[in-house]
Amino acid sequence: MPLPPILMYPSFRSGKATPWGGARLRELFGKETPDARTGESLEVSVIPGLNSRDAEGTQLSRLIERYGKALTGTEVKGDFPLLLKLIDAREALSVQVHPGDAYAMKNENKLGKTEAWIVLDAKPGAKLIYGIREGVTAEQLAAAAENGRALEGLLRQVDVKRGDVFYIPAGTVHAIGEGIVLYEIQQSSDVTYRFYDWERRDEHGNKRTLHTRQALDVTALGAPPARAVPEALPLEGAGRLERLLLTPYFTVLRYTRCENALLPADRRRFGMLTALSPARLYFADRSMDLPAGQTVLLPASGEDLRLWGEEFLFSCPTVK
Repeated sequence: MPLPPILMYPSFRSGKATPWGGARLRELFGKETPDARTGESLEVSVIPGLNSRDAEGTQLSRLIERYGKALTGTEVKGDFPLLLKLIDAREALSVQVHPGDAYAMKNENKLGKTEAWIVLDAKPGAKLIYGIREGVTAEQLAAAAENGRALEGLLRQVDVKRGDVFYIPAGTVHAIGEGIVLYEIQQSSDVTYRFYDWERRDEHGNKRTLHTRQALDVTALGAPPARAVPEALPLEGAGRLERLLLTPYFTVLRYTRCENALLPADRRRFGMLTALSPARLYFADRSMDLPAGQTVLLPASGEDLRLWGEEFLFSCPTVK
């Protein structure tokens, strides 16, 4: 029997875990955030201690155990591969870099982390850190990393606006800037090496832990990938469909101005659909209303969907 779309309820990272977080996830999307320093809403997550849940409160990891390939798909191998977040940066995040799979497995016994960002909201003049300035050598980077603020001059800053798409493969130095809300799709991993934290201190005067040696080990010098350019795809029904990213780990699509637009089921893989404005889904003889910011997990053995709404983001594992 086909599995219906599963409304997902997030776990949150907040307070001391996200000193840079804010209240925008509640303001924009009505998220029931735990406090005014909530940085992350983990919409679809099997990270231990941060599992997302269905409407009955069942953790996603238990749902995967219950339904197996009917949920994840015939071509999804191993552990659940993706993590989907919404992030609110009231202040700039630390400058970070993530390892690839080989380094992470050898040193952390975990997957590495390749990720991508779609900007949902940005105050005027907002910027991201995206890579290291061209011409910087490994020796220069190592010397600057030992000297705190000296690293700032080696970082590549880019202006951002709503709708911008950034691909961040493992090894790319990056940081979300002040005043940005974004959608993040990534490998299901929590391995992060913190390069620099803007000399920020907590209420006791302590700086956050840095991982300078590991960060230097995995940093890729040179220009990061170019800002992604959406590619129009054919769509059955009214609306517009664009492919934002096609990567080795995940694929991201954007649906806009939809009226009866088709999102077909795919038995090879699950999908994750996030409504960025109030929307409605139709499947079989049923319908489902989605508020802005709501994510549904689409099981591989599910029904074809018909979408009605102004804007959706859809992510899924990339399979051959």
